[in-house]
Amino acid sequence: MPGSMLTIGEFAERAGVSASALRFYERRGLIRSVRTSGNQRRFQRSELRRVAFIRTAQNVGLSLAEIIDALDDLPQSRTPTTSDWKKLSRTWHDRLSHQIRLLEKLRDELTDCIGCGCLSLNRCRLNNPEDVLATRGPGPRILLED
Repeated sequence: MPGSMLTIGEFAERAGVSASALRFYERRGLIRSVRTSGNQRRFQRSELRRVAFIRTAQNVGLSLAEIIDALDDLPQSRTPTTSDWKKLSRTWHDRLSHQIRLLEKLRDELTDCIGCGCLSLNRCRLNNPEDVLATRGPGPRILLED
């Protein structure tokens, strides 16, 4: 094996993820390994960029399906380049902006409610007596609606 190949343990340590996560990513087709004659996994160092891409995308809230779609769109299943990242980030810009607005609203709404200390559902602006918000759709309507 060439010196640029890493065992699963070495790769996991360098990538900052568990070996089980790497096996999961590999089963899902997100990363690739080669097998030795003893059937042990070996990873090219270039696969580290794919794992960094996956972890970054997950950390900003993208689903595994979105990440798979993005990596599947790359020519010949190659590692993402800077140009690819820019293209993908433009694609995800609106989705991430919406997520940021939702997180800010959640932070601000919960701070107001929890911070007041009133503990009174009668005065709480997040209160939903008789579930009147059910007519506006499922889930936490006050927080989800703009």
